[in-house]
Amino acid sequence: MTRPPTAAQRRVIDAADPVTGRLRGTQEQLAALVKRGLAFRHPRPPHEHFLTPEGHRIRQGITREPEPAGSGERAAPAGVFAARTGGEPDPPPPGPARRREVHSAWQGLLELRRMTNADAAADRPCGWERSHLVPAAALALEAAGHHPAGPDGEGYRVRETPQPEAVAVYQPDGEALLTCAATLEGAGWQVSEHREPRTGTRYLLASPRRA
Repeated sequence: MTRPPTAAQRRVIDAADPVTGRLRGTQEQLAALVKRGLAFRHPRPPHEHFLTPEGHRIRQGITREPEPAGSGERAAPAGVFAARTGGEPDPPPPGPARRREVHSAWQGLLELRRMTNADAAADRPCGWERSHLVPAAALALEAAGHHPAGPDGEGYRVRETPQPEAVAVYQPDGEALLTCAATLEGAGWQVSEHREPRTGTRYLLASPRRA
């Protein structure tokens, strides 16, 4: 589990612009946030720094803290948000807290699209998603209510592929696989269905749409 931000880093995050997520701080502070995946440096001059979806989640105060006694939801350790890709050995528990985290991260990602796409489009993946393909696709699925694979193997799994800008999405239920395809297409991804040559397993190949 990634350590939560330090007090100094949290002050920089809390002072971010509430709409754009633009950050102000020393170069050392900003570089540390980038290294932890909480901020990114805009590729165009003047190379401002902005919060990533994980940074937006932390700024909005949605942290993984123990639930009150009797809530029926197992407490999870504090840390940086991570989209569920399916099949994790120790996944975060489901429930209202997780849904709030996912919703906040998705809204932060949409704002990131508006800020960094040249035409301010929010319906098309941005540069951050292209450099974080697996978590970006997984976040789109989880935010839409799809269930990641658990110990029983049911649910989606998002995995890397040898292709430079594509991920594979597996879902044992055929109808659910088609629903995943529709969700990704709606989130700005190009999707095609394939079968593994040896096993015949159906899967999706998804790439961020550029236009």
